[in-house]
Amino acid sequence: MTPSIAPLRNVAALVGLVDRVQNRAFGLPGMATFYGPSGWGKTTAVTFAGNEFQAHVVQVKDCWTPTYLAQAIMREIGAPVVRGVPAMVDAIGAQLARTDRPLIIDDAQYLLRKRMIELARDIYESSQAPVILVGEEKLPQDLTRWENIHNRQLAWEPALPCDVSDAEQLVGIYCRGVEVEPDLLAAIVEASNGSIRRVSTNLARVQELARTAGRRSADLAFWGDRAFQTGQPPELRRVDDFRPSVVSLRGKAKRA
Repeated sequence: MTPSIAPLRNVAALVGLVDRVQNRAFGLPGMATFYGPSGWGKTTAVTFAGNEFQAHVVQVKDCWTPTYLAQAIMREIGAPVVRGVPAMVDAIGAQLARTDRPLIIDDAQYLLRKRMIELARDIYESSQAPVILVGEEKLPQDLTRWENIHNRQLAWEPALPCDVSDAEQLVGIYCRGVEVEPDLLAAIVEASNGSIRRVSTNLARVQELARTAGRRSADLAFWGDRAFQTGQPPELRRVDDFRPSVVSLRGKAKRA
């Protein structure tokens, strides 16, 4: 069976962070932050860590309110429905305190836009259970606006950019049946600018092209001058690019 989650460096980094908070010494703060650019595999790492530690995982959406966040965590932990955010925070805190299971909040940057971050702090204070925030690159800097949350962080763990060793693991998932030669793999990693998502997309394209050509291996020469997915938008096209030249039109007229 092909694995759906590769053992990437960011998976190991988040697992190590959760383990560190889970087994911290008495009296040390129990919150931590895992942060990095979009596409660097943070959510994949969250999925693995959630299973590894039987953690409660909530992925925040931009449209959520504090009430909806509390309700989402209540559903995740399986607590009976109660009315009002304060009552829900107490119920969540009591449940986490009993089980000491970590709470992982993914896309935590959205907590800052509607001041939901205070609710995360209240849940931590009510339970003292590990609360791990996972978000985008600026999350640690943005959290400085809330000193009472910033100083409750046991650790700040940066996500790592995709390297060749990570890409080798991704080949087995996104380019099965095709041997990707080192020169092509290195070019994909460089063009993808650290993004695991783009490396995966480029590998899937290699698989598609190789299978169409009936090949079991692909190198940089096979890839040729095709463009990689780099995160940059395509160049603007001009209307003139789609118009036949005057010379070609005259040639057609003469042949007619």
